[in-house]
Amino acid sequence: MKHFLLMLIMISSTIISAQPNSNSDIKDGSVSGRVIDAELNEPLPYVNIVIKDMANKIITGGITSDDGTFEIQNIPEGKVIVSIQFVGFKTIDKNITIGKGNYKPNLGDIKLEEESTGLDEVTIVADVSTIQQRVDRKVITIGKDLQTAGATASEIMNNLPSVSVDQQTGSVSLRGNQNVRVMVDGKLSNIPADQLLKQIPSTSIKSIELITNPSAKYNPEGMSGIINIVLHKNTQIGFNGNINFGLSHDIEAKFNSSIDANYRNGKLNVYGSYSNSIAKNANNGAFNRTEQGIEQNFDILNNNKSHLFKVGVDYYLNDKNTISVFTNQNIFDNWSTADSNINYLSNPSLNESQFTRGGSDNDSQQYNVNYKHDFNEEGHSIELEADYNTFEGNNEVNNIFYSSQRPNFLEDTDTDRTNTTLNLDYVNPLSETTKLELGLQARLFDTNLFYESDARETNQDGDYIPTTTRFDYTRDIYSAYATYGAKLEKWSYQIGLRAETVNVDSEAFKKDLASNDELIIPFENNYFELYPSAFFTYSPTDKNSYQLSYSRRIDRPGIGQVNPLPEWNTPLISQFGNQELRPQFTNSIEMNYTRQLKKGSITGGVFYRIIEDEIQQAVLIDRADINRLILTNLNFDNTTSYGVEVSSNYRPTKWWSVNASFDLYSQSQKSIAESFDTDMNIILNTIEVDNIAWSARAFNSFKVDESLSFSIFGMYRGKNKNIQFEMSDMLMVNLGLNYSFMEKRANFSLSYNDIFNTMYAEFTSERPYAQTGRFNWESQQISARLSYRFGGGKYRAKSRKQRDNDVKEGGGMF
Repeated sequence: MKHFLLMLIMISSTIISAQPNSNSDIKDGSVSGRVIDAELNEPLPYVNIVIKDMANKIITGGITSDDGTFEIQNIPEGKVIVSIQFVGFKTIDKNITIGKGNYKPNLGDIKLEEESTGLDEVTIVADVSTIQQRVDRKVITIGKDLQTAGATASEIMNNLPSVSVDQQTGSVSLRGNQNVRVMVDGKLSNIPADQLLKQIPSTSIKSIELITNPSAKYNPEGMSGIINIVLHKNTQIGFNGNINFGLSHDIEAKFNSSIDANYRNGKLNVYGSYSNSIAKNANNGAFNRTEQGIEQNFDILNNNKSHLFKVGVDYYLNDKNTISVFTNQNIFDNWSTADSNINYLSNPSLNESQFTRGGSDNDSQQYNVNYKHDFNEEGHSIELEADYNTFEGNNEVNNIFYSSQRPNFLEDTDTDRTNTTLNLDYVNPLSETTKLELGLQARLFDTNLFYESDARETNQDGDYIPTTTRFDYTRDIYSAYATYGAKLEKWSYQIGLRAETVNVDSEAFKKDLASNDELIIPFENNYFELYPSAFFTYSPTDKNSYQLSYSRRIDRPGIGQVNPLPEWNTPLISQFGNQELRPQFTNSIEMNYTRQLKKGSITGGVFYRIIEDEIQQAVLIDRADINRLILTNLNFDNTTSYGVEVSSNYRPTKWWSVNASFDLYSQSQKSIAESFDTDMNIILNTIEVDNIAWSARAFNSFKVDESLSFSIFGMYRGKNKNIQFEMSDMLMVNLGLNYSFMEKRANFSLSYNDIFNTMYAEFTSERPYAQTGRFNWESQQISARLSYRFGGGKYRAKSRKQRDNDVKEGGGMF
């Protein structure tokens, strides 16, 4: 914490020196008036009043009070422009002169008229999704067409360019790499990403941002970048909300629903939301070790139930100060069964079966407090935020063996995790074309894991013994960042630097309960790193834009990668973490081009990465049972990767629109794997795999009329190799229907995914054993969803700062 306090003093000095000179020679001019809704003839609070000179440079400004009145003081003598701006309404500009006989003009009642597109964003969801290339991210706006692609965020992800979701594990990849951070409204969650994505209804998502080369303002974790899910916000005056229901079925049924509501009146905005997911998921597969004559097949059934709650309050103290408080509460419950059979073709007497029944439950809470102060200059602000996350979970597994000498055993794992984050952010628009941003952050992460088993391991005599293992892990990160941006006619740039000091301490405890022997393994790693970033944009015309960017990033090992406790095990495979795993660093260069067309747009890009101390999986042979494998992680030499991406939006006709994308990436991977020589001795092999993979997607939407539309989505993913497996190609085709009624307050959608039943995973492997396999899941689903918007009132949103461009307004699912 002392690092954070020291940086706080330093940045406070910088902020004070950046304040405008209070002794500047400003005439005592002012302008006043009242802003009202032209249709309702009611006052409009929180309307932006901007005072600019005749060169359109901002001088000062403010916002209207609850009764719609305003008075802007300290306006210099001369001609000025009074600009009245409010989201959802047409802007009005008035030219006035401050001078002799007119130092305090009153503009009277100013009537604002609504824009035709200015309705609340929850009210109108676009029919067609769009893809936009911005300075540091690709933004996919989720329309009704993509909402039909699936009931949850996890199902929508496979429809996005450069993104894929492992249907077996739920892991998300960006540009073929799973080192990606998943955020919701710019915030990380203690909920595991695969679990989180299955809990967010697709109808709650406004847009998804793919931030592949983040600036220094962002936390530097994630080699391939950040996926930020932006949820719908509702800040209308009065009482408003949405309710959604979804049902899917393939082998098993799945149900989800959500409701969110807000009430706003004057200075207070109160909001809340609830969502649930009740789903059974069936999976099955088989392995075949051809040279050894061993076959294994398995059937898995997961039953998940989750409940998420959010309650929050925004309180507008005055036109310069806002306090926001919210809490998220998550309850998750799961039970699962798995049948696994191993057949030895040459000696059936060795055949064995394992039945596993497990149950897990976890609760997580998030508490967030935010204070923001706006200075007189528009966009000039300082913001302080405190965020506290907790996670408590228990997982119990009962392993039962048939036709085997191995005894049955129980496994029990308890997890306690806390994450505390403090942010201080300062933004100063030094001029119309330049902006300075400064920030401090402290992140305190603490995890305690306790594992107990009654007969999983053996002692030196080969007897199965009860054991306990405990793993304590703390990581404290203190950071400061600065970014500076400027625009020079057709050129713009932003440069930034982030500095971080990291302290890692961990201890692993292992105890033999029969002999009371205990082994303690401590580990610590303290380091300081700098993370620069730079963005350069050139726009020769309003239809063409070029961008070059660079950033340095880090992949800190996750808890699962460093936890020496067993992650999971089957009769043939176990997985453990490596406590001494070091972070890997990535230097990323990216170039993008965007072309605006008459009927759409096209974006193309290339990227190149240099990866230091790469983290990869190692495949080892279990010395206690040479038929079993151990999976763990190790650091390897530096490596590189590169890729090409192309995406486009195109509307051939008024009733037909297409979103299409193509991506190709290549990466060299290094690892080690143990195998047997001809005399059945274990030998160590150094492996290097060069992988080139590509995928293509196309989403077609056909509009029948203002209420009815159809869609068809196709995806092809080429072959993919990693250290352990070579995966076969995949193909999927989905159909969808969307219908709006009740003056577009209600919406019904129907989808049929994987209509040809071609979405499954096949693989081959040569290390350490030659084997083939296949995984199947419930890809051929029929889903129906119904949503309804209730309430009325017009949009009254007070502009709030976005940290890392995440929205801080009330409402939404998280």
